[in-house]
Amino acid sequence: MELIFPLILDGATGTELQKRGFHGEECPEKWTLEHPEAILELQRAYVEAGSRVLYSPTFGANRVKLEAHGIFNRVEEYNAALVALSLKAADGKAWVAGDIAPTGLFLYPLGDTGFEELVEIYTEQARALEKAGVDLFVIETMMTVPEARAAVLAVKSVSSKPVFVSFTCDEKGRTISGADICAVLQILQGMGVDAFGLNCSVGPAEMCPQLRRLHEIARVPLIAKPNAGIPEVRDGATVYDCPPEEFTAYLAEMAEAGAAIFGGCCGTDAGHIAALHEKVRGLKPARPDPKHPELLPCATEKELCFLDPAVSVGTPILCDGELEDRLEDAMADDSPVVSVRIGSEAELDRFQDCQYMITKPLCLVCDAVPVLEQALRLYQGRALYDGPLGEDVLQPLSEKYGLIF
Repeated sequence: MELIFPLILDGATGTELQKRGFHGEECPEKWTLEHPEAILELQRAYVEAGSRVLYSPTFGANRVKLEAHGIFNRVEEYNAALVALSLKAADGKAWVAGDIAPTGLFLYPLGDTGFEELVEIYTEQARALEKAGVDLFVIETMMTVPEARAAVLAVKSVSSKPVFVSFTCDEKGRTISGADICAVLQILQGMGVDAFGLNCSVGPAEMCPQLRRLHEIARVPLIAKPNAGIPEVRDGATVYDCPPEEFTAYLAEMAEAGAAIFGGCCGTDAGHIAALHEKVRGLKPARPDPKHPELLPCATEKELCFLDPAVSVGTPILCDGELEDRLEDAMADDSPVVSVRIGSEAELDRFQDCQYMITKPLCLVCDAVPVLEQALRLYQGRALYDGPLGEDVLQPLSEKYGLIF
């Protein structure tokens, strides 16, 4: 498929289904399948208003969320049925994006989930969405780097279709886990996503400053899918008070900041999408023009880092029983990079347990391709490599994990 910009996404699903009778006590995906006319009416209205991409109502159709509602072993069935509804609503006039969202699971030390478990959970849903016939994938409302990375790896393991990723962050550009949204972009564009951006949390006015920050490093088109303003609670109900005219007042500013893909999140409706469709005409989104192209674009899980290509990676520390102490010392010294040598698969568990401590650019030193690849899966940033391996084996790892060599 050819992506033509500016591209218009759809508007809210959850808040619009609430207007149509969904009260939130039961599984949204189950309710949608029991009330198919609600999603069909909503998504047909979005297509009529100008949406060229519909999000399938599969936001929580992963194993973790379904099982929380007592629904077991039906991931493929649910995703197939929900995608079929969106395909029917699109009627060939819009693409259908397989919607993937957070599981709510956290890696150590915030939780007790392993990274490969996350990948497996997302692979199950991604495979079901691919089989159901989606045109592209949207990994949305993400809050942590590990979940986003796991979802990207999962999608790319089962499909070659475009992958969009959007995060939610606060007005300072920080995710719920404290990651700078610019570091998140650096990590995920290194993994080959086709577009990256923001959705939910804030309105268009509050989203603009973060889009400008992202544009300074983006090598991919940016997504802007804000709420209809910042939500307020009035008489016990959540209210979004940003009408279409106000919602679209920031379009030109967003386009100047590199946004090329537009839509609406919570509180928006077909009126907001129609206003977007009308006002994007003639807009020319700024093309990606990252600053500091001569520097190495590294990132820890939480912070963006640019390094001089001539930087010394220093003497690697060993991934042994003293790794935690060695990393603590390394984070406190003046060296710009921390190098860690991983000599065997037996050392990977120790690396996984300690990688969250790394707060400066990481250089992996490794002689074996399988060990290096597993370390790249486990590390939740964008790493450098130093060692004897050649470009022929490093280039695929660069394309898959963003490895810099």
